[in-house]
Amino acid sequence: MLELSYHWAGDYLIPNLEPPEAPQIGKYGTMRHNYLRDYHTGVFDGMLLTGKLNAHLEEVDHQANEMMERLATQMAKAEGVTEQLKAADQMAWVGAMNNIKARVEEIVLNELIYT
Repeated sequence: MLELSYHWAGDYLIPNLEPPEAPQIGKYGTMRHNYLRDYHTGVFDGMLLTGKLNAHLEEVDHQANEMMERLATQMAKAEGVTEQLKAADQMAWVGAMNNIKARVEEIVLNELIYT
């Protein structure tokens, strides 16, 4: 059972409550939060009530960022998008990197966010 302490504020007893620490999430944690809230309300509510939601969102955000970096590096290497290309033709390098980033993000969304 939860034990609460109170303090007086004028004629009223106010509970001494501290809000939970805000999660340290970025783009992918926010996307996961919105997905669970909109499409899996039972899972979302269960995690929220047990206090596991913030930790889950932080973990998904961390995994998604790591996966983005790893896959983008691997795809760039496999497709020959190198620093030499960047020095020789910047626009071709930017186009190739944007294409790789879009494909990697689609993989991350399907594998981690929308599951």
